[in-house]
Amino acid sequence: MSSDGRLVVISGASGSGKTTICNRLLDAPGVVWSVSVTTRPPREGETDGDHYRFVDEETFSAMVEDGAFLEHALVHGHRYGTPRGPVEEMTARGRTVLLEIDVQGADLLRASGVQATYVFIAPPDTEELRRRLEGRGTDSDEVIERRLANARAESAHSDRYDCIIVNDDLESAVRETARAAGIAL
Repeated sequence: MSSDGRLVVISGASGSGKTTICNRLLDAPGVVWSVSVTTRPPREGETDGDHYRFVDEETFSAMVEDGAFLEHALVHGHRYGTPRGPVEEMTARGRTVLLEIDVQGADLLRASGVQATYVFIAPPDTEELRRRLEGRGTDSDEVIERRLANARAESAHSDRYDCIIVNDDLESAVRETARAAGIAL
């Protein structure tokens, strides 16, 4: 990775607001999104290449074998990966690249020596997280319970991050995340 640009890794529980915060950070000049590759099916409103690159298991496995990922992990029963080429190209061009990845992926990046600002987005509490997950209307009760259990496990890793932002007020959380990442809004 070039020192011209920089990498900002944002993790947090499903429902913590990390995607909303990332979307707001994209309004800043020079900030771009790293489109992850996944084997999960698209959700309503998601388009291939914008939100994720949706591939089948065979394609994902071939990409792993080719060394196409900076990191990859199994999350909520689906595979996700950060494509190496686009991230390296964007940082070489002086861009700030946002990576929204899970705790496993962040740990893999850190372990491989990838220099980044690591930010963990936390919900104010479990009850609020449950309310947000239920409010989406996209997951079954079983999936919500699995996401809540994963949130507890992910929160146990938050001390590995450069900073923890509690998203109890979206505007404040966006400003704090931008400040931590060195992004001028």
